[in-house]
Amino acid sequence: MTKVLVTGSTGFIGQQLLLKLRSCQYDIIEVSSLNGDIADKVTWSHFDHADVLVHLAGSTFVPDSWKDPYSFLKTNFIGTVCALDYCRQHDVKLIYLSSYLYGNPSLLPILETAPLVANNPYALSKKMAEDVCRFYAEFYRLKITIFRPFNVYGPGQSEHFLIPSLINQVLAGNTICVKDLEPRRDYVYIDDLVDAIMKAVDSDINFEIFNIGVGISYSVAELINIIQNIKGTNLMVESAGERRPEEVMDTQADILKAREILKWFPKYSLRAGLEKIFDLNEYI
Repeated sequence: MTKVLVTGSTGFIGQQLLLKLRSCQYDIIEVSSLNGDIADKVTWSHFDHADVLVHLAGSTFVPDSWKDPYSFLKTNFIGTVCALDYCRQHDVKLIYLSSYLYGNPSLLPILETAPLVANNPYALSKKMAEDVCRFYAEFYRLKITIFRPFNVYGPGQSEHFLIPSLINQVLAGNTICVKDLEPRRDYVYIDDLVDAIMKAVDSDINFEIFNIGVGISYSVAELINIIQNIKGTNLMVESAGERRPEEVMDTQADILKAREILKWFPKYSLRAGLEKIFDLNEYI
């Protein structure tokens, strides 16, 4: 039986991945912050040997990365170096969850070969982690799969993120308040991301990087309209007209590579994913 070690096991993605791994009868090692600091090699010395490491642990909230870049670089970069050393010592395959790293793209949809832009400390930490993954794959011959998820959403996501915030505002029945209605994002439902990870667990890839998205972008205004349509509301919407510095105005993933190599494709449209959240009564 394949043994899978999952860091960040209590996080938004980790919890959903564990449910899938359990349903498929994998042997699982769950690692969270309760097990220690992932940026400390001593922490990793306590873990049993696994066949596959899915490295999800990390600091993720971009605004916090501006306030404390050191902790983001330590957790996301040094933590990944520690994960790679664990893999090197025990001959473990690595699946690494990176992030959207393309900044303001010059061309849509965005290929994995597009230039990378570290426009905040969080993105910098992820880009550095990708670089060290590539180094270990090339010089230590580790088998590594890197995923660049676009905007992931689903049940259990923090209210810091846009979709949970909008859903809660719609359910409250008051005016919906946002900072900017225009930015467009490619939203991918959590189950589709987990499906991609599962395919990588069972694959024999040496080193590959995959975009994970749907290939369609929606503005904040369009997102609000879909949520209101699902719930049958017609609440007022107020925009502060506040645009973040260096705001990315549109993202759209090219997912052909994942389709061809992993035989993966997204099953959920944005509307279908939102409807499933409501069906689960996640925010009710």
